[in-house]
Amino acid sequence: MTGRRTQHGPATDRATDRATSFGAVAEAYERSRPSYPDEALDWLLPPGARRVLDLGAGTGKLTRSLVARGLEVVAVEPTPGMRGQFARVLPDVELLDGTGEAIPLPDASVDAVLMAQAWHWVDPDTASPEVARVLRPGGRLGLLWNVRDAGVEWIAQLDRLLPGPGEEQLGSLAPRVAAPFGPVERYDVRWSDPVTVESLLDLTRSRSWVIALDETHRERVLEDVRAQAQAHLEETGTLALEYVTRCSRARRP
Repeated sequence: MTGRRTQHGPATDRATDRATSFGAVAEAYERSRPSYPDEALDWLLPPGARRVLDLGAGTGKLTRSLVARGLEVVAVEPTPGMRGQFARVLPDVELLDGTGEAIPLPDASVDAVLMAQAWHWVDPDTASPEVARVLRPGGRLGLLWNVRDAGVEWIAQLDRLLPGPGEEQLGSLAPRVAAPFGPVERYDVRWSDPVTVESLLDLTRSRSWVIALDETHRERVLEDVRAQAQAHLEETGTLALEYVTRCSRARRP
């Protein structure tokens, strides 16, 4: 799920390019990205929440879980390719073009703002007051990331094929949320997602750093991932990704 930075300069321009690159692989993203565990949403959503904003909604992975709870959901997503996939999957959900720094909603119009796999793409000094603007008093900002559990040996071996911790892993450990929000609370949920070799390859293709590779390097990464997954499947007879869903929440005063 994606957001978009608004600051400028070589580093932030590269970040913007990566944040908006997901549209090129929107179908792979939709096929392969996992959903989020109920326990995480139970912790993130405030009691009595009725109208929720899914910010940086991507193809609607989180949105589906929110709709299934009977919530009124509005989704905001900056990337046209992702919005196209979202509209095909969730045609009845209100979907708007916007970013964490510029949310196209009125003041005090939602009870909660949830952002999955995306807060690391925004400028928290700009996005925090903008999120607070659309929240009702006492509303909650909830952030969550699915991160592979490197404590599982085969996943640790898989991670060694990949070039170090990315924005999701780094940003999810201690996400910075600026004023006017209060202290940020953290909570982890561990769970398992069954996958196939092909869905694991799609998941790899949907990563921003893989999208940025030239075709030769991208194919090399995919072949390495395929070999690792097939070896584990032949050894154990099963293939599942173990995740930690890292959750953070903060309350608007």
